[in-house]
Amino acid sequence: MKLTNHWNRFIYQLWAPIYDATVNHFFMPGRKRAIEILNLQAGERVLLVGAGTGADLPLLPGGVEAVGVDISPAMLARARSKLPLSDRSVALVQGDAQTLLVDEASFDAIIFNLILSVIPDGRACLQENLRALKPGGRAVVFDKFLPDDGKLTWGRRLVNHFSTLLGTDITRRFGDMAEGLPCKIMRNEPSLADGLYRVILLDITFS
Repeated sequence: MKLTNHWNRFIYQLWAPIYDATVNHFFMPGRKRAIEILNLQAGERVLLVGAGTGADLPLLPGGVEAVGVDISPAMLARARSKLPLSDRSVALVQGDAQTLLVDEASFDAIIFNLILSVIPDGRACLQENLRALKPGGRAVVFDKFLPDDGKLTWGRRLVNHFSTLLGTDITRRFGDMAEGLPCKIMRNEPSLADGLYRVILLDITFS
């Protein structure tokens, strides 16, 4: 099964009421590490692509301005329930993150937590949203990836058939998504599930 916007709206409507109380407990260490190495500073603007239920919002340091984007109205409703947050300005936008929904060159940093394996076209999501960064900006990714040199086995393909029904693809390689884009990997750390999940820090350089 291939992921589609229509399916994602449906499946994440089902996930929304239980997400924070169930699977997000597993993801929280990766979320925290991603935001830690992004090293946000007061006064910076940060874009959260695939904001979901807003699990990352309470982890943001004080003094930052954040914009969160997500396609699921149900997930965004959960995120809005976490607002307002003390000393943090947060706006939430519903829309398809495979296209740029904010102004170009208007953010200091981007957080791609658990979105590139969920959205139908991970490369389009990465490419489009990197345009939102100011020159010299930075981005962080926390997600599950097949190693760039790893073989896509029939077993993984079979499991992926079921994982996509739950709204996530386990066959994607980050190198395929990032190839040719104006980003340099500064860190690529193993995270959860013995390194199936990675935390990747990107430095952005525009010519």
